[in-house]
Amino acid sequence: MQIKDILKLEPQNQKIEIQGWVRTKRAMKNMTFIEVNDGSCLAGIQCVYALGGGADETVERITTGAAIRITGLLTPSPATGQKVEAACKEIEILGEAGAADYPLQKKRHSLEFLRTIPHLRGRTRSIGAVMRIRSRLAYATHNFFQERGFFYIHTPVITTNDAEGAGSMFQVTTLDLKKTAAKWTADGVIDYKQDFFGKKAYLTVSGQLEGETYATALSRIYTFGPTFRAENSNTSRHLAEFWMIEPEAAFFDIHLNMELAEDFLKYLFADVLKNCEEDMAFFDEYVEKGIIKNLEHTAEVKFERITYTDAVLELEKNKEKFEFKPFWGCDLQTEHEKFLTETVAKKPVIVTDYPKGIKAFYMKQNKDGKTVRAMDVLVPKLGEIIGGSERETDMDLLENRINELGMKTADYTWYLDLRRYGSVPHSGFGLGFERLVQYVTGMANIRDCIPYPRTAQTAV
Repeated sequence: MQIKDILKLEPQNQKIEIQGWVRTKRAMKNMTFIEVNDGSCLAGIQCVYALGGGADETVERITTGAAIRITGLLTPSPATGQKVEAACKEIEILGEAGAADYPLQKKRHSLEFLRTIPHLRGRTRSIGAVMRIRSRLAYATHNFFQERGFFYIHTPVITTNDAEGAGSMFQVTTLDLKKTAAKWTADGVIDYKQDFFGKKAYLTVSGQLEGETYATALSRIYTFGPTFRAENSNTSRHLAEFWMIEPEAAFFDIHLNMELAEDFLKYLFADVLKNCEEDMAFFDEYVEKGIIKNLEHTAEVKFERITYTDAVLELEKNKEKFEFKPFWGCDLQTEHEKFLTETVAKKPVIVTDYPKGIKAFYMKQNKDGKTVRAMDVLVPKLGEIIGGSERETDMDLLENRINELGMKTADYTWYLDLRRYGSVPHSGFGLGFERLVQYVTGMANIRDCIPYPRTAQTAV
């Protein structure tokens, strides 16, 4: 039985077995108090050992971080803040943790320090709580889409196309780099026909394009998997490896797409508030005051909808407030997004109809020839949390756009086939999973929202 279940029991001096890691040990004159946690919940259980109970030597060897097994009786606790405790009868050390070198000796450590030991940081209260929230959000994601008739599709991690057209991709190769470098220096040409796939290959930046192929076969699909960006950025909002949730639905226009995105976020927030009360209370008290109230508000209100053009007009009225001055055609910055949500609307905002020049090639062009049916969902305190669009179904417009951006039409023949054979209106969006976890928990740095953060010059 896990500790989260033991803590819910009514204490009746029943026999229990507790297994976990020692958070603290306090030795008194006749008693030793050991707090044990197994990661199943935020709280640990207090285990009380009376000296002379036959395990004095074992208790003496117990240190913070050690893995132990305790057999005892579950009794009412006289201490405040806990209903039950365990009266120890038998104690076994499963794995020792040397007091001289175990790095988590203190009760509190900085998040910066914990990033240097990602293999151990999950044992702390803060990172443990983040990972439980992350797990619940993943579970709720699958529930949401499965309940609405979406099929879970696994799209390729290795690809030969750039879905975003940004060019910041990790290359995958089996070529001998020393020999390749020498050959490139000699004649300036690398023969990728000798590589594993016979052409350049990369780690994917998005499963969207492949997802579209199955949306036009199964009607509604979603992907949920790792994606990669080789941007040399070390900000608190960027990761080189992160997870993306990307639904794609046939017969959905931009309006149905917006409704789906709004419903999705509200579903996730309501679910985590209901099922992760203890962890959310921790974040509300120690990480970001008022985060529970913020999520409750977001889960209840109707999201504001505004066109990009109207959003820029609103920003231009207050341009003196911004470091980056807004103008029509600019990419909205985080400061602009926060202003729209926190000052103008005072709730989440969905911005639509962005300029064609700042959006991806696959987005459906509006009749004005200047804008596309894009939509970004912005939330207070974070900014953009979802980006999506209705997809272009006109093959000529799509092919022209590919050529305009200097991309190779031959690389997208299969994608254009979706417009040749039984094309339908379809839409979708992408949600960066770590950004979602960051918003729900209030963690300041996205690197603390994934088990092993991968960023420039850092990989453990």
